[in-house]
Amino acid sequence: MASQLEKSKLGFIGGGNMAGAIIGGLVAKGINKQNIIVSEPWEVNRDKIKATGVHTTASNAEASQDADLLVLAVKPQVTKGVCQELAGAWTGRTSLPLIVSIAAGITLASLKEWLKLTDGRTPHIIRVMPNTPALLGEGASGLYASDDVSQEEKDLTAALLGSVSKVTEWVDREKLIDVVTGLSGSGPAYFFAMVEHLIESGISLGLSREQATRLAKQTCFGAGKMLVESSDEPAQLRINVTSPKGTTEAALKSFDASGFKETVNKAVKAAADRGKELGETLAQS
Repeated sequence: MASQLEKSKLGFIGGGNMAGAIIGGLVAKGINKQNIIVSEPWEVNRDKIKATGVHTTASNAEASQDADLLVLAVKPQVTKGVCQELAGAWTGRTSLPLIVSIAAGITLASLKEWLKLTDGRTPHIIRVMPNTPALLGEGASGLYASDDVSQEEKDLTAALLGSVSKVTEWVDREKLIDVVTGLSGSGPAYFFAMVEHLIESGISLGLSREQATRLAKQTCFGAGKMLVESSDEPAQLRINVTSPKGTTEAALKSFDASGFKETVNKAVKAAADRGKELGETLAQS
C-alpha cells in the first residue's frame, strides 16, 4: 500500500503541528513533494510548511480540489464551517476524496452531514486520533472507519499514519475513539506531569533543579524504552524492580494508599468524556 500512497495526491486542510509532523514523515519516506498540497490561513505557518518543499495555499478549495486523500487537521470548533466550504467546492467533482479527520471529538455523523453535497453524495471518512510524539516519528494513533470505507482505503490511511506512528490501532466502535483520546491522545501530558512532579520532589529533598531534571527525564525515557523493547508485561517489569521491603515497594505502597489507580482511571475517563462532550456540543452548533 506504500506504492498506492506514493501515487496518491494528498491534501491537508490546516498546517499546524500535527499536519506538519505527518508531512515531514511522508517526505522522509520519499513521498513526492509535488503530490502534497496544504492549505493554511496563517502566513507564518504556511511559510514554515512551504519550506519543506510541498505546495501551499490559503485556499481550502484549492488544496482539496484534486486530492485523492484529504486530511482535516483543523480545530474542532472550526470543522463545521470548513467542511461546509469544502462540500460547496466539490459540486463539479465526479469522485470525492477519502477524508481523514484528526479533529478531536467530531463524529462521523457530523462529518457526513457537514460534507454532504447538494446531490446527496458524501465522501468516505476515517476518524483518527494521533498524539504529539508523532512530531518525533514516535506516535500512537487510533483509527475508526465508516462502514462504506474499503480495505484499500484503510490500508492507504494506515500507510499515511505509519509515517509518524509506531502504533496504529483500528477500533470497531466509534465511541472507542474517545477512549483512545483519553489513553494515548492525551496520554503524553500524563507522563510530562509525572516527570514534572518527580523533578519537584527531588528538588524538595535537596537535589538541584538541573540534577533532578536530568535524572527524571532519563528515568522516564529509559523506562519507556524498557516497556517497548521488553517482552515482559508492564506489571512484570514493575515486579522485577520491586524488592520485598525495599525502597521501590515503599514508594508503590504510598501510591496505592493515595489512590493512584483510581486517579489514573478518573483522568483517562475525564479526557474520554470531554472528547464525547465536545463532539455532542459541536454537533448541535
